Amino acid sequence: GGDHTITYPILQALAAKHGPLGLVHVDAHTDTGDVALGEKIYHGTPFRRCVEEGLLDCSRVVQIGIRGSSYSPDPYAYSQQQGFRVIPAEKCWMKSLEPLMGEVRAQMGDKPMYISFDIDALDPAYAPGTGTPEIAGLTPAQALEIIRGCKGLKIVGCDLVEVSPMYDVSGNTALLGANLLFEMLCVLPGVKTL
Repeated sequence: GGDHTITYPILQALAAKHGPLGLVHVDAHTDTGDVALGEKIYHGTPFRRCVEEGLLDCSRVVQIGIRGSSYSPDPYAYSQQQGFRVIPAEKCWMKSLEPLMGEVRAQMGDKPMYISFDIDALDPAYAPGTGTPEIAGLTPAQALEIIRGCKGLKIVGCDLVEVSPMYDVSGNTALLGANLLFEMLCVLPGVKTL
């Protein structure tokens, strides 16, 4: 739950303890806008604020599933200028993401990193209960490949955001979100699974 603004203060606290963090950011949007609706702190701006404050190790930021509407003609430009690796959704269509996660694991190395998962990364056929749905997104199986692909990394925190149950009378979005968050808890360092 919560909108993506919540990740900003979490990363402030974690970076104060661990230094600049790596980030696996799964989302339909880059969330690197500067100002939205006249506000600098907004669910479309958290990762720009994090860059400005030095909270991220930009060489270890990966954004997966990016697509859809934007306020600029080149929505990936800011991320790419910072050194983020941007994986548009169309690069994920109809394939396993296990090979990609092998590359991400190598990029993250053994330094502290964070997982931030916006439910709108998933196609609205699976997760319609969100405020900013975008067509042609990831599948639940790909979401599991991303999360499980982080096992063994030095994860210092994670979140799952933007679930809005009132937009989904079936309850599937909340069910999917809860399961993905459970999967994130299972890949935290020191957690033993069967």
